[in-house]
Amino acid sequence: MPEHREGLDRRAFLGHAAVVGAAMAGNARLHVGAAAPSDAGPSAARAWAASGPFVLEEATIVELQAGMSAGRYTARRITELYLERIAAMDRTGPTLHSLIELNPDALAVAEKLDRERGAKGTRGPLHGIPVILKDNIDTADRMTTTAGSLALQGSIPTRDAHVAARLRRAGAVLLAKANMSEWANIRSSRSSSGWSARGGQCRNPFVLDRNPCGSSSGSAAAVSANFGAVAVGTETDGSIVCPASANGVVGIKPTVGLVSRAGIIPISHTQDTAGPLCRTVADAAALLSALAGADPRDGATAAAAGHVETDYTKFLDKGGLRGARIGVAREKFFGYNGATDHLAEAALGVLRREGAVVVDPADIPNAGTYDDAELEVLLFELKAGLAAYLGTLGPGVRVRSLADVIAFNERHRDREMPYFGQELFLEAQAKGPLTTPAYRKALETCRRLSRGSGIDAVMDRHTLDAIVAPTGNPAWPTDLVNGDHFTGSSSTPAAVAGYPSVSVPMGYAWGLPVNISFFGRAWSEPTLLRIAYAFEQITMHRKPPRFLPTLA
Repeated sequence: MPEHREGLDRRAFLGHAAVVGAAMAGNARLHVGAAAPSDAGPSAARAWAASGPFVLEEATIVELQAGMSAGRYTARRITELYLERIAAMDRTGPTLHSLIELNPDALAVAEKLDRERGAKGTRGPLHGIPVILKDNIDTADRMTTTAGSLALQGSIPTRDAHVAARLRRAGAVLLAKANMSEWANIRSSRSSSGWSARGGQCRNPFVLDRNPCGSSSGSAAAVSANFGAVAVGTETDGSIVCPASANGVVGIKPTVGLVSRAGIIPISHTQDTAGPLCRTVADAAALLSALAGADPRDGATAAAAGHVETDYTKFLDKGGLRGARIGVAREKFFGYNGATDHLAEAALGVLRREGAVVVDPADIPNAGTYDDAELEVLLFELKAGLAAYLGTLGPGVRVRSLADVIAFNERHRDREMPYFGQELFLEAQAKGPLTTPAYRKALETCRRLSRGSGIDAVMDRHTLDAIVAPTGNPAWPTDLVNGDHFTGSSSTPAAVAGYPSVSVPMGYAWGLPVNISFFGRAWSEPTLLRIAYAFEQITMHRKPPRFLPTLA
């Protein structure tokens, strides 16, 4: 982090927040609703940039809490400031389209938490902290949950997702629902990440014509743009770590079962998980502490018994690289982008200088051999899981199965499929039940090759604490005609295994952020956080975006 950000900006934030900006005028103005994509040219971006620094820019949870404890500002005022920032930048100015709708009760919730703070004290680190949720996470309030699709427009679940309920109990202000790749990017293989029929095309805050990556694109772009303190995304394969990298923030993809999926619109019950997207590792650890926990509605959380920590921040150690054995997964995960390789080699140099034992190479056996089996599993589980989720919704919902969603999309092709189709939905609809031998064989293949014969095997062979690889390539230009332009990523081994991964900024290529990923065995979040935090604190690569219209 640049030195000036620890000086004047921080003092201004802590001492003068109460006098900056005007309050949002009434809850009625808070709803964003659907909006078609609109272009913001260079003049719009320059006009916003000339308006001066944002008083909460890069503010951490600890800093926000310190300010509230000292009485310098309130949860309501913090919420107002973020809402003003959103109003100035998400639908006007740079027009990020990172959020689908705002919580009309956010200010009232913040006020109530302010009164509680005065009367009883705080509930914990998230008391009064505004949090952004991806639009596939149920909230039983006046916000809808749609996965970005018009098929679920107006759907308000009768019950909070487990993660939303935990955040409320922790005292968080649920600020907004983030835009996302519609249906978490499982609709089409030709999609543009960050596009949904409800939210339009989400933009990358570093360079506006670049892609924010999916499917937690809005969560990552919004937190990177300082639209909220922290955000929650979800991942099946790459949907937390790729947006983290493309938007220059920290992403944690937890072990499957550490965080409940109940009340989250599903793709795969073997790979789905929710996780933090934040500007710092410390904030991500604090948010993970609130999200993690057992839930009878999600059987996968039973396996987390004895592995859930109530406070992941206690594992943060600036000296955490000393003596850590870290293996470099080169085969399949290097060589697809020269700039990414250059940054990764520099990062490996940091690890060595700070006392890590770098085993290079420590390639993951079978990487890249189970991609077809993974897709087979996802398509089978999508059909079954989506029907189960839709069955929990109230009587006003228009779709109850994947077949219903497919039919809806065909009826509304002009709005739902103007750029790409639904061929993956059609493939999933053709699949049979989860008792089908083809599904069982694909699932066994994925688990065997990614776990015991994959990540676990290389970690055992070299006695590793973690594996490291570049998260992915720099953000590509958004292309609604041809779809995404991935050149490579390292998300799949941990995603298919259901193991944890932490993605942290490692530098910039032509002004575009690129991250490095640390991943390892199931339930190794404490170790990965220790390593990722030490790397972050030594390098301090994260910097706020500049909202450039395009690259020179």
